[in-house]
Amino acid sequence: MIPFLTLIAAAFAGAGSNPPGPLPTSQPRDEDGAFLNLDPRESHGFGDVLRWQILDRLDGTKRSSPDRAAVPTVVPDRERLREPPVRGEGARITWLGHASFLVQLDGVSLLVDPVLADRMGPGGVVGRNVPPALRPEELPHIDLSLVSHDHWDHMDVPTLRAVGAPVLAGLQTEAPLAKEKLSHRAMRWWESVQYRGLTITFVPAQHFSGRGIGNRDHTLWGGWVIQGSSATLYHSGDTAWFSGFKEIGRRFPAIDAALLPIGAYDPRWFMKSVHVDPEEALQAFEDLGARTFVAMHWGTFKQSDEPLDEPPVRLEAERVRRGIAPGRVRVLAIGETLDIRR
Repeated sequence: MIPFLTLIAAAFAGAGSNPPGPLPTSQPRDEDGAFLNLDPRESHGFGDVLRWQILDRLDGTKRSSPDRAAVPTVVPDRERLREPPVRGEGARITWLGHASFLVQLDGVSLLVDPVLADRMGPGGVVGRNVPPALRPEELPHIDLSLVSHDHWDHMDVPTLRAVGAPVLAGLQTEAPLAKEKLSHRAMRWWESVQYRGLTITFVPAQHFSGRGIGNRDHTLWGGWVIQGSSATLYHSGDTAWFSGFKEIGRRFPAIDAALLPIGAYDPRWFMKSVHVDPEEALQAFEDLGARTFVAMHWGTFKQSDEPLDEPPVRLEAERVRRGIAPGRVRVLAIGETLDIRR
């Protein structure tokens, strides 16, 4: 059964498209102030949600799959994670589940899209398939939290509050952060901040935003490029495939690891405008020109019709079809740590 939270979000997936053209230097918005994607986006309204959840079920075209599945997990080495690598030692990433990563490099520890509670969404409506690899109290000292967008499965205010680190997020995401008295900075696409020798840049994604009815696309979504002394990492946030991947790769020509989503893609007619499938994720990887692919956004929350454990199977088949070397495409276990070195 698809969580109610997903239905709310999906109902508003259609807003925020703009005519094709050169990538803008200013932040694109419509006449009502809603943020826009770089590529046009197909509109899906509440009628499409009803088609997906009711009509497709009645005519037998809706795919059915269990709410749970076995997903590989390992116990993180908390002692090793206590201290991040120093300058010149590359980067270390640990998958905490879904889109949540602990990213450590150059003596700095970052959290990206931390959602580390047992349940998420308004009133905790959505539960996890597997627990988070680390609870907030088990984390090392966190210097910054990076939030790609305000959807509940990427921005969990209780987790951010428990961690207590300053937050970087897209424009207009301030309200829930200010309410919790969290130090934060709002960023536009292509804007960079310097932090203890790191350069952290907010980059475009092809998605939408909103935590409830009435604030559709009024907060900015995106991804992150993190540049250190000896590693550059890219975290896409939620995204469909779009022409912007090539521009990100052009502006950052030495991405060592691209963290890309591979789940929440079925039915394709509905999800294609907001989520890549595994095949499109590998196309994005090649567009970016990155060295290593790291899969995310699968196996944790039941958000769409495909089985929770299907995405890595399709990813591997597409890797073979494209002739990409096995070591360049990594599917981590939840809790697994990967060292990234040039």
